[in-house]
Parts: sequence; structure tokens; C-alpha cells
Amino acid sequence: MTSYIGTATSRIDGRDKVTGTARYAAEFGAPDLAYASLVTSPIARGRLKRLDVTAALKVQGVITVLSHQNRPSMADNDKAYKDQVAPRNGSPFRPLYDDGIKFSGQPVAVVLAEDLETASYAASLVHVAYDEEPHVTDITRQRYNGMALKAPAKPRGDATKAFSESDARHEADYFVPIEHHNPMELYASTAIWNDGRITVYDKTQGVQNVHGYLCGVFECDPGDIRVMSPYVGGAFGSGLRPPFQVALAVLAARAISRSVRLVLTRQQMYAIGYRPAMIQRIQLGAKADGSLNAISHDAVTSTSEYEDFHRNETTWSSLLYRSETAKYDHKLVRLDLPTGCDMRAPSAATGVYALEAAMDELAEALKMDPIELRLKCYSDRDQSNGLPFSSKNLRECYRQGAETFGWSRRNPAPRSMREGHEFIGWGMATGVWEALQMPIAVRIALTSNGHAEVSCATADIGTGTYTIMAQVAADMLGLPLEAISIKLGDSTLPQAPVEGGSWMAASVSNGIVTTSQAIRDDLLKLAQRLPGSPLKGRSGDEVVLANGAIALKTDGRDATAIADVMRSAGIDRIEREERTTFAKDDAHAHNTHSAIFAEVRVDEDIGVIRVTRVVSAVAAGRILNLKTARSQIMGGVVWGMGMALHEETLIDHRFGRMMNANIAEYHVPVNADVHDVDVIFVDEQDEFVNPMGIKGLGEIGIVGVPAAIANAVYHATGVRVRDLPITLDKLTRTS
Repeated sequence: MTSYIGTATSRIDGRDKVTGTARYAAEFGAPDLAYASLVTSPIARGRLKRLDVTAALKVQGVITVLSHQNRPSMADNDKAYKDQVAPRNGSPFRPLYDDGIKFSGQPVAVVLAEDLETASYAASLVHVAYDEEPHVTDITRQRYNGMALKAPAKPRGDATKAFSESDARHEADYFVPIEHHNPMELYASTAIWNDGRITVYDKTQGVQNVHGYLCGVFECDPGDIRVMSPYVGGAFGSGLRPPFQVALAVLAARAISRSVRLVLTRQQMYAIGYRPAMIQRIQLGAKADGSLNAISHDAVTSTSEYEDFHRNETTWSSLLYRSETAKYDHKLVRLDLPTGCDMRAPSAATGVYALEAAMDELAEALKMDPIELRLKCYSDRDQSNGLPFSSKNLRECYRQGAETFGWSRRNPAPRSMREGHEFIGWGMATGVWEALQMPIAVRIALTSNGHAEVSCATADIGTGTYTIMAQVAADMLGLPLEAISIKLGDSTLPQAPVEGGSWMAASVSNGIVTTSQAIRDDLLKLAQRLPGSPLKGRSGDEVVLANGAIALKTDGRDATAIADVMRSAGIDRIEREERTTFAKDDAHAHNTHSAIFAEVRVDEDIGVIRVTRVVSAVAAGRILNLKTARSQIMGGVVWGMGMALHEETLIDHRFGRMMNANIAEYHVPVNADVHDVDVIFVDEQDEFVNPMGIKGLGEIGIVGVPAAIANAVYHATGVRVRDLPITLDKLTRTS
């Protein structure tokens, strides 16, 4: 009965984006708009001793300079600064709250002026003196001083003994550096003042999360603040928590009773969102036939001095492979840096990198094909809890991916494949992510002229949420796609979680189904009142909305036009809002899986690495939109290339200061780095995960890609680089 779900539908918001009609957080204006610029700390730890704003205030056009000394009142308890995704333990950062300095780049003052240029210039004239204190920003210095975290999975047997008795053993450290979010859209907030009430246009993945945060920080009524974010220019974790600029924009608006815009510079953005550095030690022990009998996965990750941010980095080792024994250890070290945040596939992108690189090294030790080893250790159950997967078509991912890539033609010997002056390497890895969904509410208003408005406070961070919402609504309501309008990104709309974790597509789609069924049931009651109605005595499960009519599923000819039903009842509009929750399934583990195959070419003389082919075969339940889904996986693959070969935040630990806080020196893949990327969606039916059988796609695209590329580099060169990114200096140094 569907015509849109599962098709390659173009984005309904695409025209607005490419023509500039779509407006982002820094593009909303007001007649009384003032502009803000930040003064930030150059030190990593200490106290603000003296702040002199005399010169700044003398500049024509400057309105005021705000600091902790003269700001409007803010809440004075940690709870007020907590947001929906804040770490459970610790004290959230309070911008401009007091004279304490917790990290380099911390805002210490806000200059307000009539235009941006004046505000920026005046900010450069603010003189600040500090009492500097000793700091530590290097995770390697603190590696053995971390606090132990609760193991994410139960140990099984004596892994240490089993490892020592294994026929084949592999043990190594793997390092992932700090990686920073660099979305196209700068972090920005525009606070529009209206007689004490404020509408905030913000770059965020959760308008209601920001709304609750602002109401807590400023101790105001919910009706005093409205948060909107109709479009987001990239996020993937960087917009989950309210960044400090949104609080400072509202603080400034309250201080001068005017509208205020605050846009962070690219350099200032580096004080907000990043993937924490991570050191992992992997031990794998196997029998001669390749079956695992020992897995040990230890991780050390970093957080700030004031919050305990972490994810379960070692969880993934307990999911993927069957092993007789296993143990896990996770430690957290405190550094004088801002709190890290989620970055695409948090914990999986890093944890699976180490695991899959180690599996490749074990395959080399066993002289086994990497796919053969993974199939030998394949598990249909989550090893941490023994639950079977609700669906897992990973074997087919291996098969289809290998066939498309041409894996059977691979010569297993390192440095054995070449063309001209380039070594050719083929590597592969497995990907895994969670299949999650969250409670959500959706409102639908159906009018007698055949139009439906679907409303939910969710976000579209560029992933295509507008489009899949319209597709699902069109099919559920039996209307053409152009008859559906979507409203999202507004804190006054029906409740939605933050958009993250790859749970939004499943959540909002099933939410639309729930509300559409309520609309259908209302129409059925009205239709049953019509004289001679063929629908009398029928239940909602027996009818369907299709082609602008309500009809029996068994005989579409027994149909009544929706417009006629509503006209007969004397109504022009049916509106319903329903909340959708998801039954807890304690009998299954829910995950998406993938197999990634990568080809690299490495220059024999200078070590330059090119990723020339990637095949990603993904099993992720029901695919809603083949076009946007493929784009999601391609984007994840490109990000995985960056993680493997480019991305690294460099810190001068003498000063605790980031040295490459810009997109000239913080390297990311560009068009010339990306060649042939092939995406395969492996058919997978899942009757347990949720009613529509949907699994998320946002995260899985990156998981396993860095390992596949690292494994390919080893195959090409015979040099194993275990600390990312793999750069030509590491290749030549190691060789």
C-alpha cells in the first residue's frame, strides 16, 4: 500500500537550501539587533585577576561589555545548568559565572556593539590579567592516574590465563587523538527580544533541550523563552548539548533589553565540541583454527576537570565476536580542557577501530583471511548478555561486500600488489551500532482540501528528517507528497528527544504512524455515519487511507473520499496529537551491522596515501529513503577517511592551547581525497525492533571505516601504524 517509503525521494527542503531560502541561526534579524563578540582566556587553568574594559567602551558604537562582575543574574546551582544529555556526574560549565578559568578559550567577557566589526575590534581592546595555575592537557601523562569506571559488560572466565595459553596471541596499544567537530555552520544564536520574552534561533540538535536549559539558567517561566532551529548546517553530536554561546546571547539580550546575535569564530568553536583522546590496549587470543578464546579490551579516555563525560568504549568487543573468555577495563582521566562531546558514532568509531585493527593483526598471525577469521568467530548473540539479535544479516554484508569489491582477487601478502610506483592495499573491517528509538509526540492536522501538516519538535541536522517525515505521512494518510507540510525545530511543538544516536528516523516515523492511525480511526467513525457506508462495523485495522480516500484493505473499490467524509460531517479539519512509546524488548539485542572494504594506494617513494575505493555493505532494517540513506553512509565513509588519515587536534601542552584551531591546519578530507564509494543496503527484516522495522543509519556509516583503511595501509606497505591519523611521516618513521 506504500508508494513513497523505500524509494529514492529527493529532499523536500533541497530547493530552499540551494537557493538560500532556508535560514539558519545567524540569519534571523530584528530592527534592534546588537552584535556580540567574545573575549576568551589564553590560559588553561587559573583565575581572572583584572579585567580592564576602558578602551573598549570608548569605541564609538560599543553598547557595553559584560563579564562575571556586571552580568544579569543567573542560577547558582548545578542542577539549573544540567541539560538532557549532560554527564550524570560533575558540575556543568557556567559561562561568565565567576572568575575561575577551566580551559583555554573560555569566554571571560562579551562585547556588545551596533555592528559586528565594532564588537570584534572592541573585544581586542579588552585587557585581562590572570593568575595562572599549573595545568595538564596531555592524556599520556595521566594514563595511569585515571579513575576506574564500571565495566560496560560482565567479564567471562579467566581471560588472562586463556590468553597466555592461546595458540596465537596479539597484544597492542591503539591511539585515537582528539578530533574536533567542524560543521559548515558556525555555532550561532540570535536572541530576539520582545518585551521581556525572547525567541532564540539556535544551532542545535534539540530545541526543547536548549529551552529547558535556558529556563533553568535564567530561572524564568517556560513561556518567556522559545527556541527555534528550522535548519542546521551540520552537527552530528556538536549540537546535542547547549553550547555556551546560546546562554551568552540570552544573557546579553536580558542585559540590554535588545535583540542580540552571537556567532562564534571557527577558532572559538574549538572550545566546545570534540571527540576525546583515547588509548586502548587490545589482547586477542585464539586457537589454531581461529576461534577466539580470549578478548581483553582496556580503554583510557579523557574528560574535563569539572564533568565526567565518557561513553562505553569497550562495549563493542562484547557484541561482535564469540569468545570463551573476556574482560574489559575503562578508566577516565581529568584534563584541563573543556568537556568533550559526542561525535558521530561515539565510542563505536574509536572502540571498533582498535578491535578491528587487532582482528586484522590476529588474522595475519594465524595466516587466515580476515573475513574467514570473522566468520569463524561470528556470533548470533550479544556476548555480553547472551541475547540473540533481533536481526543480524552481517554474513550477507560480508558476502555482498566482498563480491562487489572483488576481495577474492586479493593477494594476502603485504607489499605484494602494486601498479607503477604505487603499492595497492586491500583491507576490511566490521561495523556495528545500536538500533535505538525514543518516546516522541507527533501532531497531524488533516484538512478537507486534502492537505496535512505534520508537527514535531525534532531537528533536521541535514540528514533528511524533513523528507522521511513527509514520506511516511504521505503513505500513512494516503496523500501525495506535495500535500504534506512539515513543521519541526520549534520548542513549542510536540515533544521530541534530541536528534542523535541514530534514533530519530525510527522514533518520528513510528510516531507519525501512531498519529496517522488516530486520524484514520476518526475518519472511520465519520465514514460509518454515511448512509449505506461499506465501512460500517469495520475496525481501524481493516481500513486504509489511500489515494485521498478511506477504503477497505481487502477491496479498494469500497472507498469513500476523505473530502466527502469530512464535508458530510460538517468539519474542515481533523487534528490529533499522539505520544508514541516503544515496548521494551528484553528478549533481543538490537543493532545495525556493516562490512567495509577499502582500497588504498601508497606512493612507494614519499608515502602519500590515497583511498581509491570503498565498499560499505550495511544491514539496517527497513530503509526509508534510498537516496538520503546512501548519502548518510557516504558521508560516514568520508568522515572515516578523515579519522584514518587526516583529523587530529594538536595541543601545545606547555600552554594547554590548541594549535590548529582552524580548518586550514585541522585537516579534513576534501573532494580530491574522495574517489569511488559504493553503498550496498543488504535486505534485513526485523519484526522486533519497532513496528516499522527501522534501524538508524546516521552513525553506522563511519564505524569500521578507519580500521578498514588502516588494515589496507598495512597490506599495501607492510607497516602497521596504530596511532591515528596515519600520516606519511609515521609510515616512513616506522619503516
